[in-house]
Amino acid sequence: MISQLIEKIKKTKAPICVGLDPMLSYVPEHIVKKSFETFGETLEGAADAIWQFNKEIIDHTYDLIPSVKPQIAMYEQFGIEGLMVYKKTVDYCHEKGLIVIGDAKRGDIGSTSAAYATGHLGRVKVGNNSYSGFNTDFLTVNPYLGTDGVKPFVEECNKEDKGLFVLVKTSNPSSGEFQDRLIDGRPLYEWVAEKVVEWGQASMDGEYSNVGAVVGATYPEMSRILRKLMPNTYFLVPGYGAQGGTAADLKHCFNEDGLGAVVNSSRGIIAAYRQEKYAKFGAEHFAEASRQAVIDMAADINSVL
Repeated sequence: MISQLIEKIKKTKAPICVGLDPMLSYVPEHIVKKSFETFGETLEGAADAIWQFNKEIIDHTYDLIPSVKPQIAMYEQFGIEGLMVYKKTVDYCHEKGLIVIGDAKRGDIGSTSAAYATGHLGRVKVGNNSYSGFNTDFLTVNPYLGTDGVKPFVEECNKEDKGLFVLVKTSNPSSGEFQDRLIDGRPLYEWVAEKVVEWGQASMDGEYSNVGAVVGATYPEMSRILRKLMPNTYFLVPGYGAQGGTAADLKHCFNEDGLGAVVNSSRGIIAAYRQEKYAKFGAEHFAEASRQAVIDMAADINSVL
Protein backbone atom coordinates (compact mmCIF):
# COMPACT_ATOMS: atom_id res chain seq x y z
CA MET A 1 0.00 0.00 0.00
CA ILE A 2 2.80 2.45 0.79
CA SER A 3 4.26 1.72 -2.67
CA GLN A 4 0.94 2.70 -4.21
CA LEU A 5 0.93 5.97 -2.28
CA ILE A 6 4.51 6.72 -3.31
CA GLU A 7 3.71 5.97 -6.95
CA LYS A 8 0.82 8.44 -6.88
CA ILE A 9 2.95 11.08 -5.14
CA LYS A 10 5.58 10.75 -7.87
CA LYS A 11 2.94 10.93 -10.60
CA THR A 12 1.23 14.06 -9.25
CA LYS A 13 4.43 15.68 -7.94
CA ALA A 14 2.29 16.63 -4.94
CA PRO A 15 3.07 15.02 -1.57
CA ILE A 16 -0.35 16.16 -0.41
CA CYS A 17 -3.27 14.72 1.47
CA VAL A 18 -6.53 16.68 1.41
CA GLY A 19 -8.27 16.43 4.75
CA LEU A 20 -11.97 15.90 4.11
CA ASP A 21 -12.96 17.17 7.56
CA PRO A 22 -16.14 19.11 6.81
CA MET A 23 -17.95 21.04 9.50
CA LEU A 24 -21.44 22.08 8.43
CA SER A 25 -20.31 25.68 8.89
CA TYR A 26 -17.78 25.18 6.06
CA VAL A 27 -20.49 24.23 3.58
CA PRO A 28 -21.71 27.16 1.45
CA GLU A 29 -25.23 28.31 2.18
CA HIS A 30 -26.62 27.38 -1.24
CA ILE A 31 -25.68 23.72 -0.72
CA VAL A 32 -27.08 23.58 2.81
CA LYS A 33 -30.28 25.24 1.68
CA LYS A 34 -30.82 22.73 -1.13
CA SER A 35 -30.19 19.74 1.15
CA PHE A 36 -32.55 21.10 3.80
CA GLU A 37 -35.24 21.66 1.16
CA THR A 38 -34.97 17.99 0.21
CA PHE A 39 -34.48 16.34 3.60
CA GLY A 40 -35.47 19.02 6.10
CA GLU A 41 -33.33 20.37 8.92
CA THR A 42 -32.47 16.83 9.95
CA LEU A 43 -29.40 14.67 10.40
CA GLU A 44 -30.06 13.33 6.91
CA GLY A 45 -30.20 16.86 5.56
CA ALA A 46 -26.92 17.79 7.24
CA ALA A 47 -25.23 14.62 6.02
CA ASP A 48 -26.43 15.22 2.46
CA ALA A 49 -24.98 18.74 2.54
CA ILE A 50 -21.64 17.29 3.66
CA TRP A 51 -21.76 14.74 0.85
CA GLN A 52 -22.52 17.34 -1.84
CA PHE A 53 -19.69 19.51 -0.48
CA ASN A 54 -17.21 16.61 -0.45
CA LYS A 55 -18.14 15.47 -3.95
CA GLU A 56 -17.52 18.91 -5.45
CA ILE A 57 -14.12 19.18 -3.81
CA ILE A 58 -13.11 15.68 -4.86
CA ASP A 59 -14.25 16.33 -8.45
CA HIS A 60 -12.12 19.48 -8.61
CA THR A 61 -8.94 18.10 -6.99
CA TYR A 62 -8.62 14.35 -7.60
CA ASP A 63 -6.36 14.76 -10.65
CA LEU A 64 -3.90 16.89 -8.68
CA ILE A 65 -3.45 14.82 -5.53
CA PRO A 66 -2.49 11.29 -4.46
CA SER A 67 -4.55 10.99 -1.29
CA VAL A 68 -7.34 12.20 0.96
CA LYS A 69 -7.89 11.91 4.70
CA PRO A 70 -11.49 11.95 5.90
CA GLN A 71 -11.69 12.51 9.67
CA ILE A 72 -14.42 10.19 10.89
CA ALA A 73 -15.48 12.42 13.80
CA MET A 74 -16.81 15.02 11.37
CA TYR A 75 -19.19 12.37 10.08
CA GLU A 76 -19.96 10.63 13.38
CA GLN A 77 -21.43 13.86 14.76
CA PHE A 78 -24.37 13.30 12.41
CA GLY A 79 -24.91 9.75 13.64
CA ILE A 80 -25.65 6.87 11.27
CA GLU A 81 -26.50 9.29 8.45
CA GLY A 82 -23.05 10.83 8.80
CA LEU A 83 -21.29 7.47 8.84
CA MET A 84 -23.10 6.51 5.64
CA VAL A 85 -21.68 9.64 4.02
CA TYR A 86 -18.22 8.76 5.36
CA LYS A 87 -18.47 5.39 3.60
CA LYS A 88 -19.90 7.04 0.49
CA THR A 89 -16.98 9.48 0.47
CA VAL A 90 -14.40 6.70 0.86
CA ASP A 91 -15.94 4.75 -2.01
CA TYR A 92 -16.16 7.79 -4.28
CA CYS A 93 -12.51 8.67 -3.63
CA HIS A 94 -11.55 5.13 -4.61
CA GLU A 95 -13.56 5.50 -7.83
CA LYS A 96 -11.43 8.57 -8.57
CA GLY A 97 -8.22 6.62 -7.99
CA LEU A 98 -7.28 8.22 -4.67
CA ILE A 99 -5.58 6.62 -1.69
CA VAL A 100 -7.82 7.01 1.36
CA ILE A 101 -6.36 7.52 4.84
CA GLY A 102 -9.10 6.97 7.41
CA ASP A 103 -8.41 9.34 10.28
CA ALA A 104 -10.03 7.53 13.20
CA LYS A 105 -7.12 7.34 15.69
CA ARG A 106 -8.32 3.99 16.95
CA GLY A 107 -6.49 2.16 19.71
CA ASP A 108 -7.62 -0.49 22.16
CA ILE A 109 -6.48 -4.01 23.01
CA GLY A 110 -7.02 -7.58 21.88
CA SER A 111 -10.31 -8.41 20.22
CA THR A 112 -11.40 -4.75 20.27
CA SER A 113 -8.40 -3.60 18.25
CA ALA A 114 -8.87 -6.58 15.95
CA ALA A 115 -12.51 -5.56 15.39
CA TYR A 116 -11.51 -1.97 14.64
CA ALA A 117 -8.88 -3.23 12.21
CA THR A 118 -11.38 -5.51 10.51
CA GLY A 119 -14.00 -2.77 10.23
CA HIS A 120 -11.71 -0.12 8.77
CA LEU A 121 -9.07 -2.10 6.89
CA GLY A 122 -10.19 -5.70 6.50
CA ARG A 123 -13.19 -7.89 5.82
CA VAL A 124 -15.72 -9.21 8.32
CA LYS A 125 -17.04 -12.75 7.89
CA VAL A 126 -20.82 -13.12 7.82
CA GLY A 127 -21.81 -16.75 7.37
CA ASN A 128 -20.21 -17.95 4.16
CA ASN A 129 -19.60 -14.40 2.94
CA SER A 130 -17.14 -11.66 3.83
CA TYR A 131 -17.66 -7.93 3.57
CA SER A 132 -15.49 -4.85 3.67
CA GLY A 133 -16.79 -2.31 6.19
CA PHE A 134 -15.26 1.10 5.56
CA ASN A 135 -12.46 -0.18 3.28
CA THR A 136 -9.92 2.59 3.87
CA ASP A 137 -6.36 2.08 2.61
CA PHE A 138 -4.65 3.43 5.72
CA LEU A 139 -5.85 4.09 9.25
CA THR A 140 -4.48 6.38 11.95
CA VAL A 141 -3.79 4.53 15.20
CA ASN A 142 -3.18 5.65 18.78
CA PRO A 143 -0.30 3.66 20.36
CA TYR A 144 -1.01 4.64 23.99
CA LEU A 145 -1.89 1.05 24.95
CA GLY A 146 1.36 -0.29 23.57
CA THR A 147 2.03 -3.30 21.36
CA ASP A 148 -1.21 -5.02 22.44
CA GLY A 149 -3.12 -2.15 20.87
CA VAL A 150 -1.14 -1.88 17.63
CA LYS A 151 -0.32 -5.49 16.77
CA PRO A 152 -3.87 -6.43 15.58
CA PHE A 153 -3.79 -3.49 13.15
CA VAL A 154 -0.38 -4.52 11.82
CA GLU A 155 -1.58 -8.10 11.34
CA GLU A 156 -4.64 -6.89 9.40
CA CYS A 157 -2.45 -4.65 7.24
CA ASN A 158 -0.16 -7.56 6.42
CA LYS A 159 -3.14 -9.75 5.53
CA GLU A 160 -4.94 -7.15 3.40
CA ASP A 161 -1.96 -5.13 2.11
CA LYS A 162 -3.12 -1.99 3.88
CA GLY A 163 -1.26 0.60 5.98
CA LEU A 164 -1.18 2.50 9.26
CA PHE A 165 -0.06 5.87 10.49
CA VAL A 166 0.76 5.67 14.20
CA LEU A 167 0.61 8.84 16.31
CA VAL A 168 4.17 9.77 17.32
CA LYS A 169 4.45 13.56 17.66
CA THR A 170 1.18 15.37 17.02
CA SER A 171 0.77 18.98 15.92
CA ASN A 172 -1.55 20.26 18.67
CA PRO A 173 -0.23 22.76 21.25
CA SER A 174 -0.67 20.51 24.31
CA SER A 175 0.90 17.42 22.71
CA GLY A 176 4.01 17.93 24.81
CA GLU A 177 2.14 17.31 28.07
CA PHE A 178 2.75 13.60 27.50
CA GLN A 179 4.71 13.21 24.28
CA ASP A 180 7.66 15.38 25.40
CA ARG A 181 7.98 13.87 28.90
CA LEU A 182 11.43 12.48 29.53
CA ILE A 183 11.79 8.76 30.18
CA ASP A 184 15.32 7.63 31.00
CA GLY A 185 16.52 10.97 29.64
CA ARG A 186 14.67 10.79 26.30
CA PRO A 187 11.27 12.20 25.31
CA LEU A 188 8.39 9.74 25.04
CA TYR A 189 7.92 10.44 21.31
CA GLU A 190 11.40 9.01 20.63
CA TRP A 191 10.49 5.78 22.43
CA VAL A 192 7.26 5.58 20.46
CA ALA A 193 9.18 6.20 17.22
CA GLU A 194 11.47 3.26 17.92
CA LYS A 195 8.46 1.01 18.54
CA VAL A 196 6.90 2.16 15.25
CA VAL A 197 10.09 1.11 13.45
CA GLU A 198 9.97 -2.25 15.25
CA TRP A 199 6.28 -2.78 14.42
CA GLY A 200 6.94 -1.88 10.82
CA GLN A 201 9.83 -4.24 10.19
CA ALA A 202 7.48 -7.08 9.29
CA SER A 203 5.55 -4.82 6.91
CA MET A 204 8.26 -3.51 4.60
CA ASP A 205 7.13 -2.69 1.07
CA GLY A 206 10.29 -1.81 -0.76
CA GLU A 207 12.27 0.92 0.94
CA TYR A 208 9.42 2.00 3.22
CA SER A 209 7.16 0.22 5.68
CA ASN A 210 3.37 0.09 5.50
CA VAL A 211 3.46 1.18 9.14
CA GLY A 212 3.93 4.95 9.05
CA ALA A 213 3.98 7.72 11.63
CA VAL A 214 2.04 10.90 12.32
CA VAL A 215 4.55 13.71 12.82
CA GLY A 216 3.29 17.29 13.12
CA ALA A 217 4.65 20.13 11.00
CA THR A 218 4.48 22.50 13.95
CA TYR A 219 7.60 21.06 15.62
CA PRO A 220 10.33 21.12 12.93
CA GLU A 221 13.28 20.38 15.21
CA MET A 222 11.55 17.29 16.51
CA SER A 223 10.70 16.14 12.99
CA ARG A 224 14.42 16.40 12.15
CA ILE A 225 15.21 13.99 15.00
CA LEU A 226 12.36 11.66 14.10
CA ARG A 227 13.39 11.52 10.45
CA LYS A 228 16.79 10.20 11.55
CA LEU A 229 15.22 7.69 13.94
CA MET A 230 12.76 6.46 11.29
CA PRO A 231 14.50 6.62 7.89
CA ASN A 232 12.23 3.95 6.36
CA THR A 233 8.97 5.16 7.90
CA TYR A 234 6.57 7.30 5.88
CA PHE A 235 5.29 10.37 7.72
CA LEU A 236 1.75 11.70 7.64
CA VAL A 237 2.26 15.36 8.48
CA PRO A 238 -0.59 17.45 9.91
CA GLY A 239 -0.27 21.07 11.00
CA TYR A 240 0.54 22.76 7.68
CA GLY A 241 -1.25 26.00 6.87
CA ALA A 242 -4.17 26.72 9.18
CA GLN A 243 -2.32 25.31 12.22
CA GLY A 244 0.77 27.40 11.51
CA GLY A 245 3.19 24.95 9.91
CA THR A 246 5.11 26.32 6.90
CA ALA A 247 6.84 24.68 3.95
CA ALA A 248 10.19 25.39 5.59
CA ASP A 249 9.00 23.55 8.71
CA LEU A 250 8.16 20.52 6.58
CA LYS A 251 11.58 20.10 5.02
CA HIS A 252 12.95 17.82 7.73
CA CYS A 253 10.02 15.42 7.38
CA PHE A 254 11.29 14.38 3.95
CA ASN A 255 14.27 12.28 3.00
CA GLU A 256 16.92 13.47 0.58
CA ASP A 257 15.09 11.81 -2.33
CA GLY A 258 12.11 14.14 -1.75
CA LEU A 259 10.00 11.24 -0.47
CA GLY A 260 9.15 10.07 3.03
CA ALA A 261 6.20 12.32 3.85
CA VAL A 262 2.69 13.21 2.78
CA VAL A 263 1.41 16.55 4.10
CA ASN A 264 -2.18 17.06 5.16
CA SER A 265 -4.20 20.23 4.81
CA SER A 266 -7.85 20.23 5.79
CA ARG A 267 -9.67 23.53 6.15
CA GLY A 268 -6.86 25.33 4.31
CA ILE A 269 -8.12 23.52 1.21
CA ILE A 270 -11.75 22.56 1.76
CA ALA A 271 -12.63 26.01 3.16
CA ALA A 272 -10.20 27.93 0.96
CA TYR A 273 -13.01 30.06 -0.49
CA ARG A 274 -13.35 31.73 2.94
CA GLN A 275 -9.76 32.98 2.86
CA GLU A 276 -9.05 36.48 1.58
CA LYS A 277 -6.51 34.99 -0.86
CA TYR A 278 -9.26 33.03 -2.64
CA ALA A 279 -12.22 35.32 -2.01
CA LYS A 280 -12.48 36.09 -5.73
CA PHE A 281 -13.95 32.60 -6.31
CA GLY A 282 -16.89 33.20 -4.00
CA ALA A 283 -19.03 30.59 -2.24
CA GLU A 284 -20.63 29.50 -5.52
CA HIS A 285 -17.22 28.38 -6.83
CA PHE A 286 -15.81 27.05 -3.56
CA ALA A 287 -14.41 23.91 -5.20
CA GLU A 288 -12.45 25.97 -7.71
CA ALA A 289 -10.91 27.80 -4.76
CA SER A 290 -9.99 24.42 -3.28
CA ARG A 291 -8.32 23.40 -6.54
CA GLN A 292 -6.24 26.57 -6.59
CA ALA A 293 -5.30 26.03 -2.94
CA VAL A 294 -4.01 22.55 -3.81
CA ILE A 295 -1.94 23.95 -6.71
CA ASP A 296 -0.48 26.62 -4.42
CA MET A 297 0.26 24.13 -1.64
CA ALA A 298 2.08 21.76 -4.01
CA ALA A 299 4.22 24.60 -5.35
CA ASP A 300 4.98 25.79 -1.80
CA ILE A 301 6.11 22.36 -0.60
CA ASN A 302 8.11 21.57 -3.74
CA SER A 303 9.97 24.87 -3.32
CA VAL A 304 11.77 23.48 -0.26
CA LEU A 305 12.43 19.93 -1.46
